[in-house]
Amino acid sequence: MPADDGRDRPRGEKGREAFRTISEVADELDLPQHVLRFWESKFSQIKPLKRGGNRRYYRPDDVMLLRAIKALLHSDGYTIKGVQKLFKAQGLRSTVAQALGLEDDASTEQPQPANTEPEADAGKDEQIGDEVTDHSGLKDLLADLKAIRARLN
Repeated sequence: MPADDGRDRPRGEKGREAFRTISEVADELDLPQHVLRFWESKFSQIKPLKRGGNRRYYRPDDVMLLRAIKALLHSDGYTIKGVQKLFKAQGLRSTVAQALGLEDDASTEQPQPANTEPEADAGKDEQIGDEVTDHSGLKDLLADLKAIRARLN
């Protein structure tokens, strides 16, 4: 896949991987900015980059997460506590894929990661805080996220 060097998009338009300001994300999701700030206080998974003056810059993955939260709250009728429970029970990646209707596509479209690491640690689990991270599934997770990103763009 060729790199997004900016030659294929109109002048002034951001690339897929570019960070978005809160106003850009609010416009894209058709939500007021204060709702995004409120959700940030309720969902620890939303972590925009904050720069000088507390300006928020959202990564593409943050925007995808916000889109999934909006779908769960507004379309599927979940409460904030209900969405939090879904994230805890099903996992963030699975819940986002399900909310955005990407579950089937993510499992069939498995692009290979550009840089592959040796699989020496593939079967090892690592304790991080209260979570156990399964390293053997990280490549699958990366492939799923790339497929989701490709569908969103």
